[in-house]
Order: sequence, then structure tokens, then C-alpha cells
Amino acid sequence: MRMQWKAALVLMLGAPGLALAQAPTKPSKPAAAPEAPAKAAPAQAPLELKTDEQKAIYSVGISLGQSVTALALTLEEVQLLQRGLQDSLSGTAPAVDPKEYGPKIQALAKERMAKVNVATLDRASKEPGATRLPSGVIYRELKAGTGKSPRAIDTVKVHYQGTLVDGTEFDSSYKRGMAVEFPLNGVIPCWTQGVQKMKVGGKAKLTCPGSTAYGERPPTGSRIPPNAVLTFEVELVDIPGNTAVTP
Repeated sequence: MRMQWKAALVLMLGAPGLALAQAPTKPSKPAAAPEAPAKAAPAQAPLELKTDEQKAIYSVGISLGQSVTALALTLEEVQLLQRGLQDSLSGTAPAVDPKEYGPKIQALAKERMAKVNVATLDRASKEPGATRLPSGVIYRELKAGTGKSPRAIDTVKVHYQGTLVDGTEFDSSYKRGMAVEFPLNGVIPCWTQGVQKMKVGGKAKLTCPGSTAYGERPPTGSRIPPNAVLTFEVELVDIPGNTAVTP
């Protein structure tokens, strides 16, 4: 089971005493009669963000999480990350040489991301009603429209939500409370191809291979990793006009 990094990093910063489980030691004498099982400690409520310093430290955790999203770590690997963070903060000698393994992080991230991308596209292609376009874009109609379909040269007006492979939302016109307009031939190929299959009033899910999204160069300052598969739910609100027509 994969964990979203926001939750994982908050866990690390909020529970510095957490340690990896150790193997039980052999008792030096026969064990006494078993005691009544201990009650589980109550779950700690998330720390409140009251001061600017607390908010700044929390933002460090968010930044760290966003920077390692491509690793797609398991729960066990999150524990290894916790151990490394704790050793660094406590001044404990590292178990491995960071200089030796540092250069391997990027290669690991690329390998992990490639596997997750393949799995995400495969899963999307098996959803009911999904169609794989020649470019690899996976189109799935969520709600049928009743209006006309746009051409690549048209301006479209849409509402949309974009998510990463782990379900993290990276953009949403719904949250901004305003639909957006743009020439359909001026956006990523996934949108140009997928939205042309829609009709006004319809809604669709577009699963975009990295080559049809942002490839090696995601938008500066975004949380999108290089070559990431992206998923968009798009609602075609209107087709305001033909961008090929000059007033």
C-alpha cells in the first residue's frame, strides 16, 4: 500500500520517538505468567499550527514530501526514511555513506516512477468504457454531453481537476471557483486529443502518459515530477469560438 507523502512527513515530524521494531531478546530465565495485554496508547491528535514558526517547519515537511513523491515508497520504506531523518537530527553516525548513495537517488526515482506510470496506465485502460488513443492517452467518458464537439482550432471553456498517480491534487479550477478558457491547440497534447472527443455539457477522465503531458519539463514550481502520468477530470462547459478567426 502506497502512502501519500504529506501524511508520511507529518508522521515523521510529529512522532520523533518512533523507532523500527527490534527482534525480541532471549530471556535469561523462564518467563513469568503472561500479564494482561496492555491497552493501546490513544492516537495523538495532529499538532496545531498556531505560530509562524510552526507553520514554517510544517512547510518544510510538505516541501520534502513533494521532492520525493517520485520514489513512491512503501510503508516499510517510509520507516527507513524516518530512521535516516532521526539519525541525522540526533547526530548518530549514518549506517551508509550518503555521498556514495546520493547519486543513486535520481536513478531510483526514475525507475520507480516508470513502474508506477505503467501500472497507472494499465489500471486506467481497464476501467469500464475506457478507450486508449493512438498516442497512449486513455479517454473515459464520465457523463455524456449533448452539445457540439470542439476542434483543435477552437477555444474551449472547461472546469477540471488534475491529480498525480498517488491521488494528490495539483490543480483544480473548481477550487478557484472559475472555469478557464484556452485555445485547444495551445495546451498539452493529452488535452488537445481528449477534449475533442467530448461534447458540451459532458465530463471525461483523461489519463495522460508523460509524453502527452509535460515530459521532462513540468511547470516551474509545480509538484509534478518529470515524465509523470497525470489524470484529469474535465468538464466541457462551452466552446466560445474559433481561434483561427481573426476579429
